[in-house]
Amino acid sequence: MKPIWIVDDDQSIRFVLEKALQREGLPSRSFTNPREVLSALETAGDDDGPQILVSDIRMPGGSGLDLLEKVKAKLPGLPVIIMTAFSDLDSAVSAFQGGAFEYLPKPFDLTKAIELIRRAVEESQREEVAEERMAAAPEMLGQAPAMQDVFRAIGRLSQSMVTVMITGESGSGKELVARALHKHSPRANGPFVAINTAAIPKDLLESELFGHERGAFTGAQTMRRGRFEQAEGGTLFLDEIGDMPFDLQTRLLRVLSDGHFYRVGGHNAVKANVRVIAATHQDLEQRVKEGNFREDLFHRLNVIRLRLPALRERREDVFMLARHFLQQSAKQLGVEPKRISDAALQQLSTFSFPGNVRQLENICHWLTVMAPAQVIEAKDLPPEVLGARPPGDSAAAAKALWPAKPEPAGAAPETAALAETAAALPDTEQHLAGPAPGGSWEAGLEAEAQALLATGHSDVWDVLTRRFESRLIQTALLSTRGRRIEAAQKLGIGRNTITRKIQELHLE
Repeated sequence: MKPIWIVDDDQSIRFVLEKALQREGLPSRSFTNPREVLSALETAGDDDGPQILVSDIRMPGGSGLDLLEKVKAKLPGLPVIIMTAFSDLDSAVSAFQGGAFEYLPKPFDLTKAIELIRRAVEESQREEVAEERMAAAPEMLGQAPAMQDVFRAIGRLSQSMVTVMITGESGSGKELVARALHKHSPRANGPFVAINTAAIPKDLLESELFGHERGAFTGAQTMRRGRFEQAEGGTLFLDEIGDMPFDLQTRLLRVLSDGHFYRVGGHNAVKANVRVIAATHQDLEQRVKEGNFREDLFHRLNVIRLRLPALRERREDVFMLARHFLQQSAKQLGVEPKRISDAALQQLSTFSFPGNVRQLENICHWLTVMAPAQVIEAKDLPPEVLGARPPGDSAAAAKALWPAKPEPAGAAPETAALAETAAALPDTEQHLAGPAPGGSWEAGLEAEAQALLATGHSDVWDVLTRRFESRLIQTALLSTRGRRIEAAQKLGIGRNTITRKIQELHLE
């Protein structure tokens, strides 16, 4: 069997991968920089060439992406795995557009890395994808697994013309994803046109989308091109598509079906050469059931669905995003970038961010202007963040483990909590009632157990244990910024144990 070639300037990474591959019976060969790899490729025969190439993305003496391009030109069928400690969108998209088999962010789980290499060995040949130049600054950032999935999806969709539906809460960055899909597509040289269908009055929306002819209505003094024509040859982003009026949904469906539309007051069909990307924060399936959204339009738009996680679902990204936004704000205001202390970052990470990434960006802009010193301390954070309960508060800790649901009107807190709990069952994985007022987290656990036992469930131990372990591991990983070995040490468990638990509890 041909060897797996490993390229990394970090000796420890090479050593760990070599030993792991050796245990798996897979031969390997290591290199410290791209020049050594290219030189070895020139002299390698058919039998001693690489089976797989595993390469770091940034190394002294050469870029892993440049190496990927040159290797693919010589060996287009060779699976290449790109490793990087720089978890940004550009890295992920560049890797996939260059024809990489997979993108592996550091620090990685060794078991998962070996599984990926084994899967790459079985891969026959990937279709070569043209590489585009990347901008120097990253468009999106995220180390959380959910964001890495988004980066991978953008990379895989980069050469596709398929319609995409982006879902996610307000402020989570749906337009950023749409712009990234456009930028890394064959239509990148065309225009990107965005329209928020919820922000335009119903009477004007039709004209905004499709344009109008002169005299079509009072005040239409000249012919006007709509957003579909403005986006010709590029991408049209329809934000908050769930709020589009029903009659306009019919017109949009016609455009998506046959590629033609009529301006308001017009009689000649206009051909639309546009890729449509839609986004919504609403549950469109529910709106279809309620009769507020056309089912045929839903299926036409929902070819590929990309779910963007809320910021509270990827708290490990708060650190990276906060520093990025502070740098960005300082550049916009022409001032020296402020630094943020670990204590302030920890306080930020406990905030729920109902406004998601947009709210974090606004907070960082506020801090750049309002924080009195160059180093931002916890006390400098805005009132909405400081008003949240600190992580050490026992009642807050209990509610973090078992968040309380809203109490029915007129019900006593204890009774309402039990009533809400009973109503939520048999969905035992759902978060249920919180602790009694003023109680400790143990009291919350006791109330939760009593509620489950009262309903006759026989899996109370498993349900509560899984939720307890999940929250405990997530909190430890948050405090170590995702470093598993350090988190295991703090929890007093072994490295293999935390890895196994992360897999069992689906926390990847």
